[in-house]
Amino acid sequence: MEIRVLKYFLSVAKEGSITGAANSLHLTQPTLTRQLQDLEKELNQKLFIRGKHKVTLTSEGMILRKRAEEIVDMVEKTEAEFRSLSETLSGDIYIGGGETDSMKYIAEIIKEIQISYPAIKFHIYSGNAEDVIEKLDRGLLDFGVLIQPVDLSKYDNIELPEKDVWGVIMRKDSPLAKNKVVELKDLTKVPLLASRQMSPKYSKDSGFLDWFGDEFDNLNITATYNLAYNAVKMVEAGVGYALTLDKLANTSEDSLICFRPLSPKLESGLDIVWKKYQVFSPAAKLFLEKLQEKFK
Repeated sequence: MEIRVLKYFLSVAKEGSITGAANSLHLTQPTLTRQLQDLEKELNQKLFIRGKHKVTLTSEGMILRKRAEEIVDMVEKTEAEFRSLSETLSGDIYIGGGETDSMKYIAEIIKEIQISYPAIKFHIYSGNAEDVIEKLDRGLLDFGVLIQPVDLSKYDNIELPEKDVWGVIMRKDSPLAKNKVVELKDLTKVPLLASRQMSPKYSKDSGFLDWFGDEFDNLNITATYNLAYNAVKMVEAGVGYALTLDKLANTSEDSLICFRPLSPKLESGLDIVWKKYQVFSPAAKLFLEKLQEKFK
């Protein structure tokens, strides 16, 4: 299976048309068709459903699309790393993380590096811990910013200096907005939007769910989310109250919503992590050195 053919396959999947893909790839249609047929024979799977005007992916084709995207991304990342070895310090650094105010520390280091090494480019991926860890393990990210609790046994890490405060985002005209803090008894009476970070799947045995005790299973969690922006839109529409971290939503005077911290106070630390024994590109190694200078 050649990278070139995988790129052909991805182009057809994107265009939804062999003719359109052939034009974008500057190939003849028969040449592209033959390459795709050879790929199907190699995998012994039908990858496309060929309609009169459109080509769609089979279920096997959808699986290959996901894998092909990962393979092509990895190859391009590797090529870029080796190009950077023979050039003035340059290259690409891939960082993933959840939504947190502590990303400001990462931004400060990025700014510092950009001033001295403008040829280094940064790529920021936003996702929850599950998403970031998956990409770290696949080698698609160099670093991840993870909100505790998280299993760090496979990673080296540096703990960031601040902790994020958990609380509830709600409409300003909601009954709980009159309170300065939100207690557990308040949460048992209202519809909740919960971060997936809070689920037992990700927080089991961490002590994180101890704050909720036996009441966690009795909460009326009507929806879950992985990033806060959409949860805020749900809150604004009156769907419910969102359990989330502070400083992720606009709670200014003109906003429809406000934030109230949990009481007793519940905080989560943050770690920037990377795979143990990882071999870094020169650019990523420089970023790590800057991290260690600032936080160790």
